[in-house]
Amino acid sequence: MSHDDFATEPVPGLPERPPKGELILWQGRPDTLALARSSLGLSWVAGYFAVLTAWRIGVSATDIGLWAALPLGLPFVGLGAAACGLILLVSWAQARATLYTITTDRVAMRIGAALTLTLNLPFARIASADLGAEPGGTGTLALRTLGETRLSYLVLWPHVRPWRMKRTEPALRCIPEPDRVAGILARAAETKITRPEIAPAAAAAPVAAE
Repeated sequence: MSHDDFATEPVPGLPERPPKGELILWQGRPDTLALARSSLGLSWVAGYFAVLTAWRIGVSATDIGLWAALPLGLPFVGLGAAACGLILLVSWAQARATLYTITTDRVAMRIGAALTLTLNLPFARIASADLGAEPGGTGTLALRTLGETRLSYLVLWPHVRPWRMKRTEPALRCIPEPDRVAGILARAAETKITRPEIAPAAAAAPVAAE
């Protein structure tokens, strides 16, 4: 029997159904490989083990020759492959558990592979959004919040702008088509902010007859 970890969500990515009039404009999740490179250091780990392998072969080759030294690098290749595989597995789990949502009123981030939480950011609480391009056609859209809102870097990681720990900036990490997503967010926020809010008039107080 198949099992959906998020079957209890009334709407995928949101903890409750949107209020009347709020529409979902875009939903997406991080690219697994891009997230592994950007937040988990996949390229650095692979490079580290590549250097170790080359060093071991090079040192041994001076004594026993290159062809005899090549097998001595295999343990480092195996360790590197295992480390990179683990990083990719963690990245896949993070990407699978994540769903970013842009509506006509807010940005919502359902995140967390082990402990799932949903962060709601109404447009009125977002000061600005910065788009950073990444290799492979993905990008990260970082959000600066207004006021004294304090967010935990560790709780939100890796869905944060890297190294902004004093003032944590939640981010839509490693999303495909980042320019298109940034345009959707910009248009929705502009429309919401410039839309007049019409409140019902207060009922007039009764006047006693004379």
